Amino acid sequence: MSGQKVCYLGDTRFDGPAIYLAGIMTHYGIDYDYIPSDARPPEDFEERDVALYVLSDYPAANWTERQMRHIVDRVHAGAGLLMIGGWESFHGRIGEYHQSPLAEALPVVMGEGDDRVNYAQPCLIKKTGLHEILLGLPFDEPPGIGGRNRFQAKPGTETILTTQAFHVTKAACCGSDGCCGSGGFNFYPTDEEPLLVVGRYGAGRTAALATDVAPHWVGGFVDWGETRLCQTVGDDFIEVGLWYAQFFRNLLVWTGNLQ
Repeated sequence: MSGQKVCYLGDTRFDGPAIYLAGIMTHYGIDYDYIPSDARPPEDFEERDVALYVLSDYPAANWTERQMRHIVDRVHAGAGLLMIGGWESFHGRIGEYHQSPLAEALPVVMGEGDDRVNYAQPCLIKKTGLHEILLGLPFDEPPGIGGRNRFQAKPGTETILTTQAFHVTKAACCGSDGCCGSGGFNFYPTDEEPLLVVGRYGAGRTAALATDVAPHWVGGFVDWGETRLCQTVGDDFIEVGLWYAQFFRNLLVWTGNLQ
């Protein structure tokens, strides 16, 4: 995918959580530049030829207004924009992108307050639409996540994945001599909420994923797929489920229109 570079920003550091997405891009031959969460974009940022901007837990305070406007203009002209969830994505912990120029281009409406949601009990991913990002992935065996940002899809966009959390209780005993032999559980589903929303802004493709790519919010999603994918990145490596890796590969390729 030479000549179609991804600009990947956030997920702390390359030797930390960022290794997950970096490992996936390395495995699938996707060319990328990386900027850690504690670094501002370099002086030549606006001069770089970028096919896809990926922001994942990258502080809004790191940007200048001009730099964010540059991304919006580039997306309108045909580049891709993907925001992945985290404490410093969307609104986040202390207020991040909901009033920034990027809010115009992203396919979701962000909240005015803390939008973080954590799940101690099961929260499963549900396929709700047909889309090339989801091709070949067995969502009839859904993975679970541990947390997410909360947002709503804008009109004219497409929600292709949702989440459904469950409140789980131990089944009541059924006899005077003790509990049932099965020791079962009661599962009470909650309302579905958007997980992956895709859209377009001008000539560019956009996507918003409510959960993250690296532990902890990604939860069991990171191990989705019995076949394991192992990839060395520098002096470190990742070992993840193949379907998880394939999902993020598809998400990057579609949003950036990578060939």
